Amino acid sequence: MGRRMLKKYDGKKQGWLRQGKELAVFIILMFVVFRFIIGVSLVNGSSMNPSLKNGDVVVYTRIVPNYESGDIVCIRMPSGEYYIKRVIGLAGDTVEIRDGSVYVNSTVREENYAQGRTETQGDSIKYPYEVKADRVFVLGDNREESMDSRTFGAVAKSQIRGKVLFSFSLPGHK
Repeated sequence: MGRRMLKKYDGKKQGWLRQGKELAVFIILMFVVFRFIIGVSLVNGSSMNPSLKNGDVVVYTRIVPNYESGDIVCIRMPSGEYYIKRVIGLAGDTVEIRDGSVYVNSTVREENYAQGRTETQGDSIKYPYEVKADRVFVLGDNREESMDSRTFGAVAKSQIRGKVLFSFSLPGHK
């Protein structure tokens, strides 16, 4: 009778150990995935309206060999804040803003996602603006409400945390 109870106890112990190991592997795997492959961020503000709304959750990939014009990216600013913006100009491109439109390499961009007129912001950025190596020029889709490369210039690729894969709204959030 004592051996049977001992075996039963050992079986439960083995079950708990196996579950503990599986949980540890899962936690380590999730850490690796969210540290090196996938990131999650909240949209804060209206600068990406109508594409992304305040409070939307964005999921982005950290593994991007090259960014393309039109990509939506998550940027970590020197202040530590995270911005979600759209890539407009790449290294070597010349960006110009005039007559409410954006020109890249002297060609007007078709931007059916943009909201509001695109105007320059302040005098710190001179146009035409040449995007330097390892940098990208970014704008928010809500041009009248966005602080972006028109204010702080092109951002270093090293500041980009990743390219947005998809977004969703939390239940009950407008």
